[in-house]
Amino acid sequence: MGRVIGIDLGSSGARAAAVSPDGVTRCWAHEHFPEASTWPAGRADPKAWLSGLDRVLQAVVSFDAEVAAIGIGGQAPTTVPMGDQFAVTCRSPVGSGLSRRDQHVAQHVFLEKELGCAVVPAQSWDWALRKLGADNIQGLWPAEELLPGFGEPVGVGTIIGESDGSLGVRKGIPLVSGSSDAYMSFWAGGLGEPGRGLDPGGRTGGLGVAVLAADRPEELYGFPGAVADVEVVGGPVNGHGELLEWGAAVSGKTIPELLAVAELVPAGSDGVLVLPYQDGERAPRWETRLSGEIYGLNFNTGVPEIARAVLECAAYGLRHIYEELKAVGVEMDVLTCGGSPAKSRLWNSIKASVLEVPVDVSDQPEQMSAYGCALAAGAGVGWWDGVGADDMGSWPLPPRSRVEPEPSKKYHEGYERFVALGDASVARLNRISSASFKNRSLAVRQRVFLRPQSPMGSLQVMMTGCMLTLSNLSNSALPPESPFSASPDISSP
Repeated sequence: MGRVIGIDLGSSGARAAAVSPDGVTRCWAHEHFPEASTWPAGRADPKAWLSGLDRVLQAVVSFDAEVAAIGIGGQAPTTVPMGDQFAVTCRSPVGSGLSRRDQHVAQHVFLEKELGCAVVPAQSWDWALRKLGADNIQGLWPAEELLPGFGEPVGVGTIIGESDGSLGVRKGIPLVSGSSDAYMSFWAGGLGEPGRGLDPGGRTGGLGVAVLAADRPEELYGFPGAVADVEVVGGPVNGHGELLEWGAAVSGKTIPELLAVAELVPAGSDGVLVLPYQDGERAPRWETRLSGEIYGLNFNTGVPEIARAVLECAAYGLRHIYEELKAVGVEMDVLTCGGSPAKSRLWNSIKASVLEVPVDVSDQPEQMSAYGCALAAGAGVGWWDGVGADDMGSWPLPPRSRVEPEPSKKYHEGYERFVALGDASVARLNRISSASFKNRSLAVRQRVFLRPQSPMGSLQVMMTGCMLTLSNLSNSALPPESPFSASPDISSP
């Protein structure tokens, strides 16, 4: 019966997995886009994506078995024009803070303005499938909102065309619709069973936990799951694998070297604690103004302690989300870790011990989303049930090993300190913002009322005061009542 191919098209690289009917990954490939580091924030070059897609396809399609179908998923929200122009990715400020649907709409408007012409838009995975010969489609996970102008809507796992010979792929291979990398990871991570959690473990990360839709607390936003009547609750964090990239950059060491020296330091990092807010934070704080901080430095502190603290703070961030979930009755029995970070047994052990739940790790954790896309391809040709099935009975899942937790008083104390210091940082920002607003308002009043000016000059000053007020209110918006009410998207590498 051959193989099905699953491809995850990310912002900085593409991954592909060739999966047999028994669910075993027979071949996989990863192609990094070397140009990605030079792209402006929030932009990507579709030509580089096509080149990378071509290389991973050739790596797995040339394998010695017949290709039964190809499924593709990718980063979201990313809007791509069908030409060779730049794409707008989720890292773009365009539409920042809006829902995923509204971000796509804002990105489409931005592309048309920047390019000065009408643009036929596509989501990243739809765009890649169209490049291979698929129809003008819009792949949608169950209950996803329709994007206006993005093509005919179809469900994940639907055959939407055949390969036309592009990118060296032989003609006539069924092309199957996918969805965002997060949703495809849900599928591959087994989140059809309530109580299972997933840490996708990309450059950014997060925590999702499967619950019965009927049991989901009303205050939590529920992502639709792959199994009927099962949803996923949780939220994303801004810092994960990227924290190690930062650590490597500032220390001059490679990531493997950082992981090696971190093993030399005991739990608790000898009192060093990192707040991983270099890019602000999403769940559960939802505060863009935060910045990264390091506490507990002394003259004996070196790279090993800071490296260990980076691993621990990422686990504390996941636990912060989990504690918010537990507060409204959501429990997690086991956590599946994916992405490149899951290749570190030390990091998996820290997460298991901090969260106090077992951690499952697949043989190729960085292939989680690509494997989910292979599941979609297999469902498209009838190998197993598709999204929306009543259970997971027909679905193969990647082979996994388990890491048991080793709870520690040091981790408990570290987590409590992590939350307290984060709370203090938010409070400090709010005090500074409030004081700044008062000082600026006083300065405006003094200029307007204490210094006589011409009527036109006074009008200009009054307008300036209004703009300062609006700017401050915009930058100091109150956080949502629930940490998950912002409908966050769990990102992958």
